[in-house]
Amino acid sequence: MSAHALYVAAAYAITAVALAGLIGWTLIDQRARKRELAELEAAGVRRRSDKAAKS
Repeated sequence: MSAHALYVAAAYAITAVALAGLIGWTLIDQRARKRELAELEAAGVRRRSDKAAKS
């Protein structure tokens, strides 16, 4: 394998790892935000936009 092919393969590998990390981070953060929202709703905290829907 030539030096150029190794460079290209390494670039693709680094990009794949970075994208996988970002996707994983996003999914973990989404779960945390959903959990926080459920806790707030269980405590009786409502969204401001919820008032407009009830009117």
